[in-house]
Amino acid sequence: MRLASIRTEAGPALGVGSRAGDTVVRVDVIDPDAPTDILELLALPPDRLRRLSDRADELAGRGGPGVLSVDEAPLSPPVPRPSKVVCLALNYRAHAEEGGFTPPERPVLFLKGPHTLTGHGADIVVPPLSRRIDHEGELAVVIGRRCKDFDGEDWQGAVAGYTMMNDLTARDLQLADIAAQHPWDLSKNFDGFGPVGPWLVTPDEVPDPQALDLEVRVDGLLRQRGSTAQMIFGVRELLVRLSAVMTLEAGDLIATGTPDGIGEVPDGSVVEVRIGDLGVLRNRVTHTPILERKQNQ
Repeated sequence: MRLASIRTEAGPALGVGSRAGDTVVRVDVIDPDAPTDILELLALPPDRLRRLSDRADELAGRGGPGVLSVDEAPLSPPVPRPSKVVCLALNYRAHAEEGGFTPPERPVLFLKGPHTLTGHGADIVVPPLSRRIDHEGELAVVIGRRCKDFDGEDWQGAVAGYTMMNDLTARDLQLADIAAQHPWDLSKNFDGFGPVGPWLVTPDEVPDPQALDLEVRVDGLLRQRGSTAQMIFGVRELLVRLSAVMTLEAGDLIATGTPDGIGEVPDGSVVEVRIGDLGVLRNRVTHTPILERKQNQ
């Protein structure tokens, strides 16, 4: 099942994706009594969810009110305000090595604030502080229930679903902070630097999250290609290790790291992240004009 969060004039709404993944149908059109919270919706009985999905597929082929192209729908992140966004650095050996780092023996973490999250199709405006933004396509895990000191048993049951993130990074600021031996959280935490989506895809459609091909393209040109099989720490191990440090709440997002091939996003370029059958996450990145930069400096 594919679920999305949609912005409407009346407030946020949920959408169900067609099986082809190109159309989203508003849940309230199918079932006016359905929950408006994505995690509450996922807690519905399986037969009711199945009816929602089947009906969405019917309406997608027919069109009508509440039926939208996924590329035209005003989408928010599937879970718009998680309590935290936990990100993995250096979780692919080749990516660690391309940056001159030794692959880690334990997960290397940093946090992005929920304010960084934005949806599929949103334009991202780079602030005057940075002159170089890099793409980092990543598989993201949405937590389905509270986990603390998790032992890894039935780990699939702790996952609400999977989505994609582009962990945008102000590389010039990050490298300057690394050289000065300062924390580099600033480079990861500008507004909009965490596009996510378009879908939350339920685990029944992702039987093995460690067997997904990953690609990132900039203006159609291939930049990153890898597989989630190359992760140093897989999803199950991350749930165990992270929950030993912090309580993972339902709706929290874990961005599992990026493969090698990271690179600069030129002004006005469109970045596309594609992972397995999760869809395509597409965003345009626009740099603040030079004149405006000077006025803000």
